[in-house]
Amino acid sequence: MTVSTLFRRLTGVALGTVTLAMTVTVASAQGTTKGQTQASSQIPTQSELARVSPSGSYLAARHAGVQRDAAAAAAYYRAALRADPRNSEILERAFLSVLAEGDVEEAVRLAERIVQLDRNDRIARLVLGVRALKQKNYAAARQNLAQSVRGPITDLTATLLGAWAQYAAGDAKGAVDSIDKLQGADWYALFKDMHSGLILDLAGNKKEAGKRFDRSYKLDSSALRLVESLGSWQSRNGQKDDALKTYEAFDAQLPRHPLIVEAMAQLKAGKQLPMLVDTPQAGAAEVLYGLGAALGRRGGEDLGLVYLQLALYLMPNQPLALLSLADLYEQVKNPALAIKVYERVPATSPLRRNSEIQLAANLDTLDRTEEAKKRLEKLIADHPTDLEAIMALGNILRGRKSFAECADVYSKGIATIANPERPQWLIYYFRGICNERAKQWVKAEEDLKQALKLFPDQPHVLNYLGYSWIDQGLNLDEGMRMIRRAVEQRPDDGYIVDSLGWAYYRLGNYEDAVKHLDRAVELKPDDPTINDHLGDAYWKVGRVLEAKFQWAHARDLKPEPDELAKINQKLQDGLKDEAASNAAEADKAKKPGNGG
Repeated sequence: MTVSTLFRRLTGVALGTVTLAMTVTVASAQGTTKGQTQASSQIPTQSELARVSPSGSYLAARHAGVQRDAAAAAAYYRAALRADPRNSEILERAFLSVLAEGDVEEAVRLAERIVQLDRNDRIARLVLGVRALKQKNYAAARQNLAQSVRGPITDLTATLLGAWAQYAAGDAKGAVDSIDKLQGADWYALFKDMHSGLILDLAGNKKEAGKRFDRSYKLDSSALRLVESLGSWQSRNGQKDDALKTYEAFDAQLPRHPLIVEAMAQLKAGKQLPMLVDTPQAGAAEVLYGLGAALGRRGGEDLGLVYLQLALYLMPNQPLALLSLADLYEQVKNPALAIKVYERVPATSPLRRNSEIQLAANLDTLDRTEEAKKRLEKLIADHPTDLEAIMALGNILRGRKSFAECADVYSKGIATIANPERPQWLIYYFRGICNERAKQWVKAEEDLKQALKLFPDQPHVLNYLGYSWIDQGLNLDEGMRMIRRAVEQRPDDGYIVDSLGWAYYRLGNYEDAVKHLDRAVELKPDDPTINDHLGDAYWKVGRVLEAKFQWAHARDLKPEPDELAKINQKLQDGLKDEAASNAAEADKAKKPGNGG
């Protein structure tokens, strides 16, 4: 992994495009399906806890932990700990659950008990160090952080937080020297230069700060926080035009990020940009936010949750940390908690609109669709050209199979686009899906062709258009070429591989259909449509028992009602000969009284 790739993950650079990236997985010719929803956290009351035995509380806490329900886990672990206060395992688990829940003050009390048993427990020491930083007890902060060092992430975390404590104690040079001395992975360099620059900037050493910001920016000019730190410094040091170029370069790579848009507007209005951080506490929160967001995206959800909660303990209204925490809750399928965090994003933040859009998506996940629609409709009413809000509303309607309505909503979004460019392929693709499902094929075909014009060779569009043509007996050679090209690009996408198999089926090539549909089921074993397709192909090649097994499996996967009826009919009577059936229909149509 390159340094640039890692840092983009470490800094949450994609936050500005969360809506446009939403629900792109609607790639199969069968359309979209709605995922499972997650229930809200069920935090037990004190009376309920009193009726549970200590062992029951422990088991309930473990179960809640597996479900990523930190609030319920913390409540049950507290109860278990009251019953067995000397149990070090329960103490450790209670501490981590309370911390993940965001109750840092209680986590501090538990951390003090933990370090009496294990003086070098790294998370406990980290929590105590962060609490000391918040209280401006910098000597205690450095002492605790020094004892938390162990491993690549904690080494970097402790060094950077310790440097902020050292700066706060009046030793900016020593702080930067401690960062420079840290040895580690190549990707350390971005964090080291950025935080050295922030410390030097606050200390008034503008020239050296600028060198550090420039050095980190050159390592990765597409990382949001590196762009902001350099652009801010340039705007405050007589380099307004350079600052504008820095932001414009980022905007060319990732258009319309709210923080970048606001910065450019301020620069054009002749204003200087504020520092990225203006206190040691804000600097420490920046460390925890950056690493926490990265850990969450790279599979370290538990530690990422801890870091983000600590960042928000230091800076409760840090918008990027809030969005990263909410995003992490979405990853672990807890939309109820994600909603609570999105609601905390300050109304004055440029990112508030993004939080409202994502909040609506989570409401829909919880089947609170009417609430979601009302929120988005208000956003759109306030800003009729807000393409992201329009897209989000269209996505919800599409997910709920309101196809005619979602096509109308996407049309409103398309009307705001004066000169369509490559990023707009998605809205044409989505409107094409809605038009096709609403049985408006002429309009759908036009949209899908426009999406391909904007983004030639886009695999999802190739798959959808190619499959639709073959399914209707149109443009067979070109349709098959499109689907094959989509599979070349996405060989592990079960939906796209299914399209290729089903295309072979529709063309009467049942042996190749079986081969590709077998592969599609391996890739997507829980999709009822793909299993149903494989059953049909098995029947055509004489594998009758396997066909019935596949249909039974498709039935048990809860297909749509109309598909379920067809599957049950096949389980009862097998697959009727399509050619004979079509001939019978044609013959019937020629008889007197039938319009022949």
